[in-house]
Amino acid sequence: MAVIAVGYRAPEQSSAAVSAAPVANIADTDKPAVNDVVATNIAASVATAAELAVAPNVTELAISTRVQSQYQNQSTDTSSISKPAIVQLSMASRNISTYTIADGDTVASVAGKFGINENTVRWANNLKESDSIKPGATLDVLPVNGIVYTVKDGDTLQSIADKYKGDASLIATYNDLEINGVTTGLKIIIPNGVLPNEERPGYISPAIHYSTGFVTGVGAWGGNVLSMRIFTGVDANSGGYAPGNCTAYAYYRRAQIGRPVPSQLGNAYTWATQARAFNYVVNSIPEVGAVIQSGNHVGVVEEIYANGDLRITDMNYGYRLYNLAERVIPASTVSNYAFIH
Repeated sequence: MAVIAVGYRAPEQSSAAVSAAPVANIADTDKPAVNDVVATNIAASVATAAELAVAPNVTELAISTRVQSQYQNQSTDTSSISKPAIVQLSMASRNISTYTIADGDTVASVAGKFGINENTVRWANNLKESDSIKPGATLDVLPVNGIVYTVKDGDTLQSIADKYKGDASLIATYNDLEINGVTTGLKIIIPNGVLPNEERPGYISPAIHYSTGFVTGVGAWGGNVLSMRIFTGVDANSGGYAPGNCTAYAYYRRAQIGRPVPSQLGNAYTWATQARAFNYVVNSIPEVGAVIQSGNHVGVVEEIYANGDLRITDMNYGYRLYNLAERVIPASTVSNYAFIH
């Protein structure tokens, strides 16, 4: 008979008497040391090799210990308890519960009852910030802060985590996805996830510039040039666009980052209109990786600074073929451009 002992104490449950599923409370005294991670990994390996009945439990503990250790190591503030919560791996703690609204309830009071934030309640129930709730109606309540997401074709754990500001390891652990990963149509919880503005309830896409169905940015190209160089590598994958031109580079760069655009968008001044016809999202909201378009020129957004300025790359700047420029578009003019997502 094999005996496995692991020197690790699980996170303590909160003693708050609420009707929500339990969520682990991380205190500084619960930090797993490196030895805890090693010990639980070894225990999981031994239990699996010996085909013990407790093997799945030990494996889950090992995963949770590793994830918790990673989160704790990311924080240098040892006096704070505002670190991301690591959940207990029980079915109860993963379930979305249903709550019947009582007289006097508000979104804030319901969120407080279940220990989650207001956005979590609103997003799970498609409620705008201006919406009120009515007694007798029901609300979906998540066990942790975050969002509910239905997996789409082509999604990966990492792409979901990147888009919704989550952690791929935590998403996998929380939803039992370590072995099989995500599948199309699967509904999962993204702990601590955040909805992008364009996916939030009540979002209205800002207008760019429309005229009888035609759309284009109206920004005046300029900005602070950071660097310029001749780059002919674009010819290796220019999508049939004119060699050395801005369109060829934008096609090349989008393919390079895994977000290809069609090869039938025409000259730069028709890119926004054509992209919309191909069901691409086109608006005036910048995003890293988006094509930036105005008039007869396009580029690619490489970075969004904290002050709202954009760092972009584009080709044929100054009407020089193959001239690859890196420059900054000031935040004050960003809304004048169209962005193809």
